[in-house]
Amino acid sequence: MNQNKWWQKATVYQIYPRSFQDSNSDGVGDIPGIIQRLPYLKELGVQVIWLSPIYQSPNDDNGYDISDYRKILPEFGTMADVDEMITVAHELGLKIMMDLVVNHTSDEHQWFQQSRQSRNNPYRDYYIWRDPVDGHEPNNWLSDFGGSAWAFDEKTKQYYLHLFSKKQPDLNWENPALREAIYETMAWWLNKGIDGFRMDVINLISKQTGLPNDPNVNADNHGSSMTFVANGPKVHQYLQEMNAKVLSRNDIITVGETPGVTTSDAIQYAGFDSHELQMIFQFEHTEIDNSREGLGKWSDERFNLVDLKRILSKWQTELDGKAWNSLYWNNHDRPRVVSRFGDDSEAYRVVSAKMLATTLHFMQGTPYIYQGEEIGMTNVDWSSISQYQDIDTLNAYQDLVVEQQRVSPEQMMTYIHHSSRDNARTPMQWDDSNQAGFTKGKPWLAVNSNYETINVAQALADQQSIFYFYKKIIALRQQMPLITNGHYQVLDMADSEVYAYKRIGVDSELLVISNFTNQTQTRHYRLNDGANMILSNYDDDQGDTLRPYESKVYFEGT
Repeated sequence: MNQNKWWQKATVYQIYPRSFQDSNSDGVGDIPGIIQRLPYLKELGVQVIWLSPIYQSPNDDNGYDISDYRKILPEFGTMADVDEMITVAHELGLKIMMDLVVNHTSDEHQWFQQSRQSRNNPYRDYYIWRDPVDGHEPNNWLSDFGGSAWAFDEKTKQYYLHLFSKKQPDLNWENPALREAIYETMAWWLNKGIDGFRMDVINLISKQTGLPNDPNVNADNHGSSMTFVANGPKVHQYLQEMNAKVLSRNDIITVGETPGVTTSDAIQYAGFDSHELQMIFQFEHTEIDNSREGLGKWSDERFNLVDLKRILSKWQTELDGKAWNSLYWNNHDRPRVVSRFGDDSEAYRVVSAKMLATTLHFMQGTPYIYQGEEIGMTNVDWSSISQYQDIDTLNAYQDLVVEQQRVSPEQMMTYIHHSSRDNARTPMQWDDSNQAGFTKGKPWLAVNSNYETINVAQALADQQSIFYFYKKIIALRQQMPLITNGHYQVLDMADSEVYAYKRIGVDSELLVISNFTNQTQTRHYRLNDGANMILSNYDDDQGDTLRPYESKVYFEGT
């Protein structure tokens, strides 16, 4: 890795199209709305825009259940709108990365419609069908959305596999015809001019030979067999084939969503000489506040900073020189970072959001900003389960509160406020007008009630806002090779209040210091005389004194 690739210096901005900008007042964000806001993203300084799925879909799982990979969901617009978006983005110097969902399709995809017609249909083998075993499911696998991962089909008297919703049957990657059909679709999109793919749960595509039982399942604990299924025996073979036939022929950005991976797995997926993907999303740091009661993410636990440092440091040091990291705090599946790892109170929201940005963006890897993160959008605090729409949230409530009665309704609402995916999916807050400037109609999901004070217009009018802080960090990443190439060294791993680390180059160093508490701390870190503070979320430098959520970066060298 002598010559940096463009995607190693880039910053990516994730758009959840349904919630970004509505242009036709139907309450749903759309592609013309994205086009309208591209100059805003150019102003922020990002280089790549990643779009969550915009394909034809019945929307059982908000577009991650695709019924046609080459058509656009009408409420998002038309293919002509997509072509215009690509053109306008490229004119602004922005690249477009599409979400690729090929572990599963919708049950309304023509492939599955054909597949379920008969056992000898040519498309039967595009999916994973099995006979009943002793009158029940073929194995004990659990869906990530709760319940069995198998659904019985009356017409052909077999079960099909779905690791997610019943309306999301898993594809059979053992079938070469299926793989070729996927590669052809990827090439079709690249020929349209897109600049890369984010690949949804891509490490689930190879299932264990013989589909053995999962020894870890526990249906009482809202369990999931996703980790057991992940990283199957042929996954690297399939991705190397994909790389040879499609990815390597284009100068694009690729990132795989890979639950349940280790750093050694990551080096196989995203190693500089692996010929698979350029980077992956790992989930370790997003699971450090999981339930101690065995309820997975349904928890209101506060994370421990030492756990966070240990995990992020491991990924920084063990991938260094071998593979490339992705850096992210939140996305469409995770709660808002300032509410989760920061402090969303009025007193500390801004300063803690800046601290979190500093801590992450000075690490080695490609950073991902989730829409609204750059203005400090927060979790919502809705009082009723009826206000939520996320299928995972609704299923968990039904499972844990209604059916098992393991959690009280009041406690579950606390967990949902902390962990629901709808926290990230409330509409983008553009200004203080009705519906936050997102729509002139009724939004598909309610706007967060704090939009009158937290919005883009307010951020753009304030030079001290979180927005301009992100803009400065993004610019520094473009200007300073040390942020891309420097080695990482954590300081004082056992410190549970302050996160400090260095980035070390041949003749220069960065020292990054972040106070993760709302208390004043005193810490001493040795600085050479030539060290200059290049970034801080406070106006002055008080040396060894760290004010609440204070974060600062020193540079020394040439």
